[in-house]
Amino acid sequence: MGRKLGPKKVMLVDSRLYHIWKPSLHEVAAGSLDIHAEGLSYQMLAHDNGFTYVYGALEALDTAQNTITVGPIETAAGETVLPRRSIGFHSLVLAVGSTSNYFGVPGAAEHTISLNGTEDAERFRLTLLKLLAKAATEKSEHERGSGGGSGIDIVIIGGGATGVELAAELREASGVYAAYGFGHLQPMQDVRITILEGAPRILAPLPERVSTAAVKLLAERGVRVSVETRVTAIEADKVIVGNGTVYPSDITVWAAGIKAPDLLARLGLPTVKGGQVDVTGELSVKGFPNIYALGDCALCVGADGKPVPPRAQAAHQQADYLLDALLRREQGKPPRGKPYVYRDYGSLVSFGQSTSVGSLMGSLQGSNWFVEGAFARLMYTSLHLMHHKAIMGTMRTGVLALARFLIKRSTPHVKLH
Repeated sequence: MGRKLGPKKVMLVDSRLYHIWKPSLHEVAAGSLDIHAEGLSYQMLAHDNGFTYVYGALEALDTAQNTITVGPIETAAGETVLPRRSIGFHSLVLAVGSTSNYFGVPGAAEHTISLNGTEDAERFRLTLLKLLAKAATEKSEHERGSGGGSGIDIVIIGGGATGVELAAELREASGVYAAYGFGHLQPMQDVRITILEGAPRILAPLPERVSTAAVKLLAERGVRVSVETRVTAIEADKVIVGNGTVYPSDITVWAAGIKAPDLLARLGLPTVKGGQVDVTGELSVKGFPNIYALGDCALCVGADGKPVPPRAQAAHQQADYLLDALLRREQGKPPRGKPYVYRDYGSLVSFGQSTSVGSLMGSLQGSNWFVEGAFARLMYTSLHLMHHKAIMGTMRTGVLALARFLIKRSTPHVKLH
């Protein structure tokens, strides 16, 4: 929109300074991707693509006055850098994503890390670094006969794409720990990774063949998978499940579910039971024709009566739909009169830098193709590059992004400093 309408008409409000492709967060957490190399500055994107960037978090919405309130930005010492601001709008699009749903599990919020943002991934990486250093020291002392040597236990709750990709990336990253001063550690024995999933199989929304292949790939990497396992409580050093089994855990990751941000319930817009904003087939908020919502924060019901799934490809498609609708509105053209229709093109799950697995949907009803290995990985990488090209805009910046991306992945590395 910025490229077509310019900075006086298009504004992006965000509480972070950098954009990152969210499927990359598991790589940041594992240390195999540097957030400072991968992140794209919103100021840079605004300059290159013709929109205005406003740094701050959405705090309130006044639907009568068509204004939003953006919260202040303060330093760690409490000094105000940017004050609270009020901004008027003609059209407003909410794309605030989702946050973790702990389903009332005691201790989940206090004792787990969820990969919702870059700060979560960095917190995981730094925690892992400290635990690796401790484990390496203890093992060295154990080999000298002074005790210790227990290793690290990582428990991932949730066998969806996030949990599976994180487990695989952690195992691949652990293979090069020796190069970073942890030579005493044997990754398969000393870094123990467990996935706990409540459903009968991991990657439950995907075809069973994809799930079966994923289990095999995880087993080859020494990742333990326990399905039909309901977590009942989480403590600082362990996870307790329904049958009474206790899983020791030095780091516990919550990847078992999402919900809409609590903020949405305070904006005065219609929301559904799950907290999402209730939108029409045209993605406008019901009762508010100049306010729209897309992605995880919006409940859009398709022609089949089912909610559009909270997936990246759905948000991408909705963004394309709204781009056309808002441009037509700005140009004084009538709406096309066709509601948004979700199209499932399949899913890919990354298993490190060399392989992926997934399914691709065909144009024929119900048809799909199973893909795995290097070809699937190439397709996964292509999606990342397409995302960069889409948001960076010009061919020059697209080529620079491609070059930087390929250079970063030319040799395996783990960011541990």
